[in-house]
Amino acid sequence: MELYFKIEYKTKWGESVAVSLSNGCDAPVIIRLTTEDGIIWSGHYQCDQPDDLITYRYCIYNYGNLSRSEVAVMPHILFPEKGKKTYELHDWWQDIKRVAGVAIPVFSLRSKNGFGVGDFGDLISLIEWAETTGMKIIQILPINDTTISHEWTDSYPYNSISIYALHPQYIDIRQLGKLKDAKLMKKFEKERRRLNSLEKIDYPAVNNAKREYTRLVFEQDGETTLKSADFKSFFKKNKEWLCPYAAFSYLRDKYGNADFNKWEKYNTYNEKEIKSLIKDNKDIEYYYFVQYHLHKQLLKAGNLARKKNIILKGDIPIGISTNSVEAWKEPSYFNMDMQTGAPPDSFCEDGQNWGFPTYNWDVMERNGYDWWMRRMQKMSEYFSAYRIDHILGFFRIWQIPQPHKSGLMGTFSPALPLSVEEIESYGLKFHSDLFLPDNKHHDLYHPKISAQKEPTYKELPLQEKHAFDDLYNDFYYRRHNQFWYVEAMKKLPALTRSTQMIVCGEDLGMVPECVPWVMKDLNILSLEIQSMPKLMGIEFGNPLYYPQMSVCTISSHDTPTLRGWWEEDKERTQRYYSDFLGFEGEAPEKITGELCRHIIKQHLMSPSALCILTLQDWLSIDENIRYPEAAAERINIPSNPRHYWQFRIHIPIEDLADNKEFNDNISALIQECGR
Repeated sequence: MELYFKIEYKTKWGESVAVSLSNGCDAPVIIRLTTEDGIIWSGHYQCDQPDDLITYRYCIYNYGNLSRSEVAVMPHILFPEKGKKTYELHDWWQDIKRVAGVAIPVFSLRSKNGFGVGDFGDLISLIEWAETTGMKIIQILPINDTTISHEWTDSYPYNSISIYALHPQYIDIRQLGKLKDAKLMKKFEKERRRLNSLEKIDYPAVNNAKREYTRLVFEQDGETTLKSADFKSFFKKNKEWLCPYAAFSYLRDKYGNADFNKWEKYNTYNEKEIKSLIKDNKDIEYYYFVQYHLHKQLLKAGNLARKKNIILKGDIPIGISTNSVEAWKEPSYFNMDMQTGAPPDSFCEDGQNWGFPTYNWDVMERNGYDWWMRRMQKMSEYFSAYRIDHILGFFRIWQIPQPHKSGLMGTFSPALPLSVEEIESYGLKFHSDLFLPDNKHHDLYHPKISAQKEPTYKELPLQEKHAFDDLYNDFYYRRHNQFWYVEAMKKLPALTRSTQMIVCGEDLGMVPECVPWVMKDLNILSLEIQSMPKLMGIEFGNPLYYPQMSVCTISSHDTPTLRGWWEEDKERTQRYYSDFLGFEGEAPEKITGELCRHIIKQHLMSPSALCILTLQDWLSIDENIRYPEAAAERINIPSNPRHYWQFRIHIPIEDLADNKEFNDNISALIQECGR
C-alpha cells in the first residue's frame, strides 16, 4: 500500500517537516518530507502491512539542535479499505474522520461460558460484535491490578497497586487451558456456573476461584512455560516492573497487609535484597506466569482490534494507591502526607477524597518525566488511544493533608497563595476561619472552597462579603490561569509525544480557563456530556455545537445512564423534553426506545471526532433487550467512597452478537449520521 503525505505548514529557517508512522505494534518509522516553496510539504511511503490500523503524526525537525516537535500532537488515523492500494493523506484538520463506538468496563462484560466477571476473552467477543455494527472505537476502564485486601473493596478500578501489572481477574481461563485432574475441573466448572449466573459480580469469590485455578495451572504447566522462548522474551522486556510487582504481591500475602510500612522485613525497597528474595522462588514465579498470560491475552485483543480497524481506548488513572509497588519502590515521586481529591462539584457537594498520594512533580521533571513515558509506552502495546482521568490534575491537583478526610479541607497545588497584606488589600479583614494555610508557606493562605458557608462569612458586613467574593472569584478563576498553563505545558507534551496513541482528556469539574488553551495547543480531545455543559448559564449542552476535537457522550461510568437521569429529576426532564427537544405536552415518566434513539442520533450527528456511548445507552433504543429497571444500569456513584464496583451487563455478548435486528438498527443509525 502506497501512502502519500501532504501538509501545508510554513516552516521557519532551519526547520523541516517529517511524518512519524506506526501500525500500532512496531516502533514508529520516520519519513522526511520535501518542499519546493517552504509551505507545502509532501512525501510517500510503501507500507508492508496494509491490514493494520495506521496512525501518523506530522513532526518538525530543527537542523540546528536536531530536536523534534509535533505540528499536530493528535495522531491521524488511517482505516485501510479493502482493495484500495493508494492513499493521499492530509493534515487532520483537512480530513477529520468521525467515528462511533461503545464504552463498557471489561469486568462488566458477560458471556455464556464466563467466570462471573468479564475477561480478555470477552473483550475479543466485544471487538467482533462492534465490527458488525460499524463501530470503530471501544473504550474501557482501567485494567491494572488493584489487589490490596482480597476483599470487595479492591473492586475500585482506579486504585491500582501497579501502573503496569494487569488485574488477574481478567485472565480468560478458557485460553489458559484445562486442568488434567478431571475431578478438580468438575469442581471449578460447578463454581464457574454459579458465579456466572449471578446478576452482579461477587468480587472476592471470583478472584479467589481464579487465583486457585491459576495456581493449579502454574503447578501443572508453569515450568514448561517459564522455559519457553516467548516467556523469556516477555520477562526480559518487562522485568524492571515485573520483579518488584511479584515481590510486592508475595510480601503482601505473606504479611497479610499491602501497607508495606507494616512489613517486618523489606518495608523499605532495597534492590539487592529483592533480587535475593525472588531468586528461584516459585511463589514469586507464579506472578510472572499470570502476568505473562494476561499480557498475551490482552495483546491478542489489541492486535485483533487493530486488524479490524477498531480503536481500543484505555484509561489512565490520575493517581496510584498508597499501598502500591510504585509508592514502595519509587517513593521520591510521591508526597505520601497528601491525598488527592476534588473540590465540590455536581457529583459531590462536599468534595471528594480519593486517598491517592500527590505527585512530586519537581522530581519527575528532573527525570524528564521518564516515569510517565514508560507508563504510556507500556499502554501503547495494547491500546491505540487513551483517556487521561482527571486531566485537571496535570494543571493543579486538589490536595488534602493527612489525616483530614473531607474534600472541603483541600487546597490547590501548585498554587499562588495570598499573604495577609494581599488579602486585606481587597478591603476586608483577615479571618482565619475563611482561609487555610498553605502546606509549605504557613504565612500564606488559600480561601476555603466552602468559605461562603462558614458562620463568619454570613456575619460579615455586606461590603466585606462583596470584597471576599471578589477575592474568592479572582483566586479560583483568574489568578492562576497563566501559572497553571505553564505547569501543564511542562508535563503534558512529554506524555502526548511519548507514543502514537490518540489522547483524550476527562476535563470535567471546576475547570480553569487555561485548560482549553492547553488541550487545543496539544490537540487533546475534550469530553462533552450533555447533562454537564461547560458553558455557564445553560442547562444542557447542544451536541451540534461541540468542538471537532472532542469525545461526545451521553453518560459515563460516573453518571446515571440516559434512562437513569431521565427518571432522576422530573422537573429537569420536563425542561429537557420541552425546551431542548422541542416536544409538546408532558414528558413520559420512563423514556421510550424511540426517544432514546432520537437523542442518540443527535449525538451521532455532532461534529465530535469520537462519539462513544455506554453499552447501556446503546441498548436503551430497544425496549425488548434493555434493562427492566434504569437504576440498575449505573456503574459508579462518585460521592460514595466505598462504592462496590460489581455491575454486569445483563445480556451475554453471544446473544447480543446474534441479535441481527438490533445490530442492523445500530449500524443503520451510525451510517445515517455519517460515522
